Amino acid sequence: MFRDVDAAIMMPGANTSHPAYLAMQDWLKDDLREHRGRRTIHFHWTQAGSAYPIAGQPLPQAFEIDASYQRALLETDYNALAALHQRFADALRGDALVHITSPGGTDLRFRAGDRPVNLQDGDASKARAARGVVLIDKEIELPAGAIRIAPIEDSVDGVIAFPPSQWDGRPVEGLKLRFARGRVVEVTAASGKEAAEAEIRRNAEAGNAFREFALGLNPLLAVPDRAPWIPYYGYGSGVVRLSLGDNSELGGRVTGGYVRWNFFTDLTVTVGSTTWVRAGKIQP
Repeated sequence: MFRDVDAAIMMPGANTSHPAYLAMQDWLKDDLREHRGRRTIHFHWTQAGSAYPIAGQPLPQAFEIDASYQRALLETDYNALAALHQRFADALRGDALVHITSPGGTDLRFRAGDRPVNLQDGDASKARAARGVVLIDKEIELPAGAIRIAPIEDSVDGVIAFPPSQWDGRPVEGLKLRFARGRVVEVTAASGKEAAEAEIRRNAEAGNAFREFALGLNPLLAVPDRAPWIPYYGYGSGVVRLSLGDNSELGGRVTGGYVRWNFFTDLTVTVGSTTWVRAGKIQP
């Protein structure tokens, strides 16, 4: 029923458990071969957990979240955002080493090589979608802001130190995951270690695989200095996602379906010799 449709809008509340959504993804996957420029425009908005709390801080009320997203949608400088995305994407290319650190103990390195870089800069044009090479190139997120990539799996080495979080539905404090060649090889925690291990173990190969690096670049979705929270899936300036699991939609080699997004607001990100983010703030 979607064969002659070039564009569709995904309204808040839709997800991959819905047959129509899955049919749309099949339609987009077909277009990776056909290059007709099919695309979906996603408005997750306040549904599906698009806003994330910072440990110890409450989320704003729904009307405040809604107003923040509306402002970002209507007032973003899309030309400036696209230019910044392209500069960062160019920096990632080739043999550049990405180094991520934090005061809490994160010390992670990887390379992107020639992996596809997904630029969520708000461009939902047919021409842009026709150039897409991975599934998420054809799923345009609004509000815009994040740049996303699946690093070369074997290049991912080091430690991710997590803020207080939940694993297997249970609280975990002081969690650190050590990676070697893209796989978790050591789990330590101040408390709740067994919960993290249970979630990782239950999800087989995808559970202990590094999935994705994402960096938010939209200043209108930045974490507020007062009453802080993480807007719109970490699309805001300086927010980093270091995810676990299936990265096939990004052009990676890990399958299995499991995906876990992890958000960080205090990381320093250096690409080659250039520091792009320092302690959660984009550098001029």
